[in-house]
Amino acid sequence: MTMDFAVITATGKDKPGLIAEITDAIASANVNIVDIEAFSMRGLFAIFMIVDCRTAVISVENLKDQLVGIGSKIGLELIIEPYVAGRRKGEKKLALLTTIGKDRPGIVARVSRFLYEKKANIERIRMVASGELNVMEISMDLSDLPSNFEDFRIGLEDATGEVGQDVVVQTEDGFQRPKRLIVFDVDSTLIDVEVIDELAKAAGVGEKVREITRKAMSGEIDFRQALRERARLLKDLKVEVLEAIAENLEITPGAEELISTLKALGFKIALVSGGFKYFVDQIKKKLSIDYAYANKLVIKEGKLTGEVEEPVIDDRRKGEIIRRLARKENLLLEEIVAVGDGANDRFMLQSSGLGIALNPKNILKKVADGVITKENLTGILYCLGAPEKKLREVFSKGSSN
Repeated sequence: MTMDFAVITATGKDKPGLIAEITDAIASANVNIVDIEAFSMRGLFAIFMIVDCRTAVISVENLKDQLVGIGSKIGLELIIEPYVAGRRKGEKKLALLTTIGKDRPGIVARVSRFLYEKKANIERIRMVASGELNVMEISMDLSDLPSNFEDFRIGLEDATGEVGQDVVVQTEDGFQRPKRLIVFDVDSTLIDVEVIDELAKAAGVGEKVREITRKAMSGEIDFRQALRERARLLKDLKVEVLEAIAENLEITPGAEELISTLKALGFKIALVSGGFKYFVDQIKKKLSIDYAYANKLVIKEGKLTGEVEEPVIDDRRKGEIIRRLARKENLLLEEIVAVGDGANDRFMLQSSGLGIALNPKNILKKVADGVITKENLTGILYCLGAPEKKLREVFSKGSSN
């Protein structure tokens, strides 16, 4: 048997010294390793090598016999065969896909089938976390994608949704840049309600305000216009009502754990809300947030005047605040993550390196890098490039409390 290049694979139970034993024999034969990948998984070991046999001082048959003998001694099943090139591309368009959700049969099959149908080549696939929250990462090449990226991403959301998974897709520029600042919307994101709707109930104009809110969040009407219309309906509402609502705001389940973990990982955190400063400042204080931006209701003689101070924080201003924070923290936009749920968050998400839509309106899905449901809120951590060892430490502490 003669061959210029060979593929060597070995599998077995993991233990120290396996790679040294195999590569010592390869080096002694004066065979050069041109590519290698090895990993352990749940106590099992696998190694994959491409070697150049042209400078070998022994025959390939003798090398094979030596390696098989070594494998038998150390508990590895070893195969050596001619290298035949498969799909190789010089220019790749890499992206990182992360699925998040409860484990169930069929996740890998459904996602891989969709990628195959869209001519997206899987470069690497691995399970990042399993248990109560299942997280899978797929590195893929999209250079042969027949459709535009937005259509691909929307189709992927539908496919992963069929198997109960949320999905985030980051392009190469995004996932290769570590994230350092995360910006959250507040209403219906970090808290489970739209505060203005709660104020409206107290003012007896709940239905009117709720309908305006719905139209604003879905992008049917301009946010600035909607904000002023709703504020006018709240005229003469007493400050005591605001105080009572602020005291009873409930943080979205998982949000406090998410924030504390982000802080432990060294992230700066900001709140950028189209809601009201009176309430956002309460959340900022409760969760020890670094920055908070929100609209300010005008209060005179202990009552709302029905006015909002300028400048109003609308969709475009949210994008401007992202850029201001980048300058303040000396960051690139690619190092910032934004999380929101409504139409007025679109410029915030588009201005960031990673934009995540949380239980979003349809208009936001079109611009987000991924869509996550609230029950998988803490899964955002796995999309941020944080060290896996640190994530395991943080989650293990959380589960032991």
